[in-house]
This record gives sequence, C-alpha cells and structure tokens, in this order.
Amino acid sequence: MDGRGNTDFRSLEICAGAGGLSLGLERAGFRPLALLDIKADSCRTLLLNRPHWPVLEQDFTSFLPEDQPDLFPSGTHIDLLAAGLPRLRSTATAQRKDPEKEVFLLQAAVWLAQAALPHAILFENIPDLAESTSYAETRRWVENSLAEVGYAVVWKVLDAQDYGVPQVRRQTFMVAMNQRHLQRFAWPDPLPSPASTVAETLYPTMAERGWTGALQWSLGAAAPAPTIVGGSDNRGGADLGPSGSKRKWARMGINGGSIGDRLPNHDDPADMMPKLTVPQVALLQGFPADWSLHGRKTSTYRQIGNASPPAVGEAVGRRIAQALVQEQRPA
Repeated sequence: MDGRGNTDFRSLEICAGAGGLSLGLERAGFRPLALLDIKADSCRTLLLNRPHWPVLEQDFTSFLPEDQPDLFPSGTHIDLLAAGLPRLRSTATAQRKDPEKEVFLLQAAVWLAQAALPHAILFENIPDLAESTSYAETRRWVENSLAEVGYAVVWKVLDAQDYGVPQVRRQTFMVAMNQRHLQRFAWPDPLPSPASTVAETLYPTMAERGWTGALQWSLGAAAPAPTIVGGSDNRGGADLGPSGSKRKWARMGINGGSIGDRLPNHDDPADMMPKLTVPQVALLQGFPADWSLHGRKTSTYRQIGNASPPAVGEAVGRRIAQALVQEQRPA
C-alpha cells in the first residue's frame, strides 16, 4: 500500500520526523498539504516512503501557508494542524539544560495555529505536559491562546500498548477544535486484545540468521518493550536511553548500551545479550517492516526513537475525522 487511497481531509504537519504520526494520519484519512521538518535526513526518509508527499525542509517557526501558494492556493483551508513537537523537559530529566527552546517551539506551534486557523489541532508530547503541575502555566497559556481564536482544548495521556504497539509508551495528546466539533470528539478506546510482546515482535528477526539462543532469549522477553528513548542531538551516539531504561532492557535480555549493526547469527554465543538494530526498534515503534530510513545509524535511530507510533496517531486521527465529518470545507 502506498498511501494513495482516497482521503477526505487535508493536513499540515510540522516536526514530521520519520513519519510516524504522518503515517497514522494518512491511515485515518488525512492527505498532507505539506510536511515540514528541519532535518534533511528526516525529509529524505519521508520522501523515500511517500514520494508524492509535499515535504519541506524548513524551520516551521518561519513558515506561513500563505507563503507557499503552490501548496496552499488562495481559499485553501486546513482541516488539521498536527505536530509531534520536540520533547519538553520531564521530571526525569530535570537537570537538562536549555528547556526554553522546547517551550518556545510549543508556543510557535500555537502561533502557527492562530495564523492558519485549521479546523482541528493535534499536538503530541511527553505525559508531564498534561499531568504535571510544573506545566500547569504552560497548559493555561496554550488553552487561553487558542481560545482567543475560537478553539476549545482537551488533553489526554494515551499508552501506545493500548493500541497494539508492542511498547509501554505514554504520550500526551492535545486536541483543539471549536466547541461544536469538540462535543462530537471522543478519545479512542483501547483495543480489546493486549499488544504483542517483544518476543512475538522480534523473534523472527532474532532467529532468521540461525542464532541458537533465539528461543531461549524469547522466553525472557514476553512483555511489551520499555519506552524507547530516542535522545537528542546533545547526547552521544545511539543507545536505548539512560541507566534505568538500560536495566529494563537487560531484564529482557537486550544490551541497551548501543544500537547493533547486524542481527544475531549462527556464530554468536547462545547466551549473549543481543543489541537491537534500528529496523528492530522500528518494529517496536509499530512502523511497517518496509518503512525505509535515510541517514547513518545515530540519525535513523533518533528518527525512529523520537517518533509517535503510527497506530496511536491513526486512532486519534480517526476520532478527529469523525468529529469533523460534517464540516463544510471550501472546494
């Protein structure tokens, strides 16, 4: 499937990254008018998988749809502004420097919404944005700023494992619409069946090159993955996150000290702790196996690790589409 099926709604996505949210929204029926990301590797990843998508390598803080008349002809209205924004500082990373940049980008996304006036807005970020008192003032600013131009706002923390993703991944989603449409919006219900485990998801790749330890390894990985931590450009090479995350991976028989360059094979000891490859991490994020990535290992890992799992974006996107279905849009 190449994503060219009929769609009813038009979207603008900023901070598109590897395309996790983009893919989910495509499945939910949204056709992108433009997708923006500041990183060249991310833009190439998007185009490798969807050559027909209008991808712009551009800082969204200096972007206005009216400046791109080829993509946004006069009279074009945007059904959804979507953004998987750079992660705000959480209580677990309290010592990280310069969180002001991430807060500024959240504010800039709100300013873009005020200028573009889409029918709906979808932002994704860390759970603390919805739950922590540390971000109460930020939430009020977002809500008040969007209320000035007619939007009502709701927040919800969703766990990706509730939507079939083989990973414990709690994410904040913010949805904003006018009050009439928001009354028709409901958050997606969790799926009735549990998500696949790490073993179920990765055993075929662990065994495909004849590693004799694959079956024994799978017995210790019979649960969803810990939260995948993509990290930032301010850190070193690609790994599975801070010490606490690496301990969780170790209990599943995974060496989280770095990302692997190859799958285990018949020459490897049966009792070794394999490293995950980037394609394996992508499977745990819920990307399809044929999703191509552009860049070197650290770049591709961070693209995947910082992505929003497609299944969650699809679930929320479908509910947004249902709320908007009676909207009268310009031709």
